[in-house]
Amino acid sequence: MSNESISSTLQEHRLFAPPRAADLGFSAWHVASMAEYRALHERSVREPDSFWAEEASNVSWFGPWDRVLEWRAPDAKWFVGGRLNACYNCVDRHVQSGHGDETAIVWEGEPMGPKTSHPVPGSAYAAEPEIRRLSYRDLQIQTSKLGNALKALGVKKGDVVTIYMPMVPELAVAMLACARIGAAHSVIFGGFAPHAISERAQDAHSRVIITSDGGFRRGEVVPLQTNVEEAVDQLNNLGHIINHVVVLKRTAHVLPSQRFVSGAMRNGSTRFHWWHDVVSRASDACPCEAMESEDMLFLLYTSGSTGKPKGILHTTAGYLVYAQMTARLTFNLIPDAGQLFWCSADIGWITGHSYVLYGVLMNRVPTLMFEGAPNAPRNDRFWDIIARHRVTQFYTAPTAIRTFMKWGDEHPAGHDLSSLRLIGTVGEPINPEAWMWYHKHIGRERCPIVDTYWQTETGGHVVTPLPGAVATKPGSCTVPMLGIDAAIVNEGGEELPANKGGLFCIKKPWPGMLRGVYGNRERFISNYWSRLKDPRTGEPWYFSADGARRDEDGYFWVQGRIDDVIKVSGHLLGTMEVESALVSHPAVAEAAVVGMPHEIKGSAICAFVTLRPAWLINNKREPDDALKKELAAHVAGEVGALARPDQVRFADGLPKTRSGKIMRRLLRDVAAGVEKITQDTSTLEDFSVISKLRADEE
Repeated sequence: MSNESISSTLQEHRLFAPPRAADLGFSAWHVASMAEYRALHERSVREPDSFWAEEASNVSWFGPWDRVLEWRAPDAKWFVGGRLNACYNCVDRHVQSGHGDETAIVWEGEPMGPKTSHPVPGSAYAAEPEIRRLSYRDLQIQTSKLGNALKALGVKKGDVVTIYMPMVPELAVAMLACARIGAAHSVIFGGFAPHAISERAQDAHSRVIITSDGGFRRGEVVPLQTNVEEAVDQLNNLGHIINHVVVLKRTAHVLPSQRFVSGAMRNGSTRFHWWHDVVSRASDACPCEAMESEDMLFLLYTSGSTGKPKGILHTTAGYLVYAQMTARLTFNLIPDAGQLFWCSADIGWITGHSYVLYGVLMNRVPTLMFEGAPNAPRNDRFWDIIARHRVTQFYTAPTAIRTFMKWGDEHPAGHDLSSLRLIGTVGEPINPEAWMWYHKHIGRERCPIVDTYWQTETGGHVVTPLPGAVATKPGSCTVPMLGIDAAIVNEGGEELPANKGGLFCIKKPWPGMLRGVYGNRERFISNYWSRLKDPRTGEPWYFSADGARRDEDGYFWVQGRIDDVIKVSGHLLGTMEVESALVSHPAVAEAAVVGMPHEIKGSAICAFVTLRPAWLINNKREPDDALKKELAAHVAGEVGALARPDQVRFADGLPKTRSGKIMRRLLRDVAAGVEKITQDTSTLEDFSVISKLRADEE
């Protein structure tokens, strides 16, 4: 992405003033004016030790910390010497302070059926949804029992437990149970395929997997247990043994693998256990492990441009302090105020970690979890949920908003959304048209919109409006979060003037920042800390790999990735992962994958494929639509449905430099239908390749 392309887009000047708290049913805003925000932000950047010391007082500690920050760029240690526990901060302290019987989690399953039954896949939906409510005391008991069960299976402090589950309350229990006993969790999104599970479990050195027999998605069963079994077999062939798999009975559908007897061995290596068996015999007495401030809390894998997913490492104290603060300020969370917060993200992504679970529970505001899709069984499911449960804060992705727009205004119009006090967006920049639709049809022109910018690596929001203080512009994520010293710079680290596009960076450390790429120090430095430096001191700055600009009011406009990573529906996919899956098909000789504009997803996947002529001849096949569908399905099977290419284009050759590197930036122009290639092609070996691709498109 060039600086010119960044600076020439999203010129938006409509301004929406912050509403009064009383008009929305809030007792007050945590930050109530732009002047207050500016003063707090300046202090947070100029006096970080005292600012973060105050924020740390919102977290419960087992032992005091000695220093707020120990910084040897690019390595940070926050709240050095302190001891605490994430599960204690989300659960036990609320029980001990007399709030144990309050609701912590409101859960709704996708099937609209009786609470006590397991609906048959494909059957008609009944009238009543499946709902469960868990109190803080329920969570304390369940995390204690599962924690003891995991200990009995050999899980120790410092181990990594892989979790691959649907959006059910037991997913939250599994994560918190790991934190309770001092084990790190590595949650894998339930839409990923077996190879993705095995790759991540192997990289994390995980020996225990927690999963479910299945999950519901649009009336069908997602075969999670079957996927884990395939992954376990793949790992076994690689010499990496998974010792135990714990299986939650959710869908109770018939699987070949359900012949296993709980605790029995599979292929002489892995024992499978039913969740209810191991938990029922475990004690509910399990004290929270005292963790050092920099002990690992979780790994979360995100795609990278080099193909192999990166295990982003977050530690305990800094992440908790940052998650609770950003959740409190961005969403104006207030305990005992009748709030119900709903983030529609899957917990398999960082959004679910920070703003379905940790950040919300720490603030003692109930959080809503929904298992299914927004159109199951009807296109109004989200609005039905908001109306029935009286949701007060709603947080979703621009991809979903664009889909809702396509489905029609009548769906939200048919529901009472008056309980909403605040709405938010996450995952990618939102275009002004979608922002305005969201404002009008969901916020009913009264709710502030918090358009949040952040990453897996940042742990929480780094640019976002604070709803009582910052006037909003459609499409802009507005101003930096407290403690974030953000800037738009050029390659030399020089800060750029207003409306000049450049590279988004953060100049100073913050508590929620990643601590590394698991097992790969070089990748940690090269990906985040090698490109941008302070031109005066040479100290490295955090580079987000995003291009952006800052307008005349100091508002940030993020324009997207500058590397070979595609953001599909708010989720990052590495081009190399998709290309590797394509090349693993016997028909494919070479593949290049790029993103292209998509009105719903933001970006869609376009795959350029060179075929093996011998395979076509021997198998009597043609490069036709049937083969395109076959290749797309192959990618979905290897990586996951999210990675399925929207377009597969056959090519005789791919544009390459003289050194043999595929020039994906040129392919992006072809995929986007750009009429004239204006990029530098001086290193292109054979321009006729591009001409042929463009001719084929026409």
